[in-house]
Amino acid sequence: MKSPLTITEMRMLGGESFVALAEGLQNALWSLGGVPEQHRSDSLSAAFRNLGADAKEDLTTRYEAFCGYYGMTPTRNNRGVSHENGSIESAHGHLKRALADALLLRASRDFDDLPAWRSFVDEIVGRGNARNAKRIDQERMALKKLPVRKTADYEEVNVDVTTSSAFTLRKVFYSVPSRLIGHRLRVRLYDDRLECFQGATHIVTLRRGRTQPNGKHGHVIDYRHVIHSLRRKPMALLNLVYRDQLFPRRAYALAFEALLAGIGERPACRAMVGLLALAHERACEAELGAVLQATLDDGGLPDLKALIERFRPKGVALPVVIVTLPSLAIYDQIAATVGEAA
Repeated sequence: MKSPLTITEMRMLGGESFVALAEGLQNALWSLGGVPEQHRSDSLSAAFRNLGADAKEDLTTRYEAFCGYYGMTPTRNNRGVSHENGSIESAHGHLKRALADALLLRASRDFDDLPAWRSFVDEIVGRGNARNAKRIDQERMALKKLPVRKTADYEEVNVDVTTSSAFTLRKVFYSVPSRLIGHRLRVRLYDDRLECFQGATHIVTLRRGRTQPNGKHGHVIDYRHVIHSLRRKPMALLNLVYRDQLFPRRAYALAFEALLAGIGERPACRAMVGLLALAHERACEAELGAVLQATLDDGGLPDLKALIERFRPKGVALPVVIVTLPSLAIYDQIAATVGEAA
């Protein structure tokens, strides 16, 4: 059994892999409420591509262990028997067409984030399942019980955080909070995210990054992780390979382009780093972004000093608290009262 949602997500995220297969298949089993006798897959050629012999053996071992945990027999389509693969791909084709039609009706292919996309796909898949509810209920009668809990659907690796407040994993450069510099993290690598631990303590969750189509390193950057080092060397902003990912909103990128064209490289870098620091320190990323966009729309340039003043914490008068101190003689009265009671 393959989950249609998983296949769609694998193509959207990073292609076929054991983690993608395990996460999607496990979610499908728990949504279904039972376990079939067999799990049928294709040759998983995409998952095995460019892997060495040891890596292929490791992937095969993990896949068999996963099926063993659920009591399923792993099977594969026979090469050259086209109808076996066609029976699966046909269902995928129906799902793709249903998604394409729904996107046309939606009039937009843009989603705020991955959960929004998944919710959209869940709705389309749910409609198809509703039409087949009776058949699914019949199949459930033949399914085996689920185990008590899910098994791991992630890979676990250890990484060291460099002086750049980052680490590199699978050719992707990830930034982390600067307090973690010099520490070793235990990373659980999921298909869409990284869960980072220090010992048994969860530290941070990062979006899963991918290499670029040309094979170059990918980057997952949070400006709040690197703003302190940028303030020491603002000119570094000019040639950062991950500069485009550094800007939290499009308005910030447009502001930097306008500053470069209007006041030159050095002042523009100082002003832009100051704006990012302001967004971080005053927790006003969205509000500041709206102001930047409005300024650019009016044909102006951001004024860092004016914006710092605008987002400065408002002065609040402290309340006047009057404390009346009791006479020390009262303590003698308390002591005498306690003595009489004893």
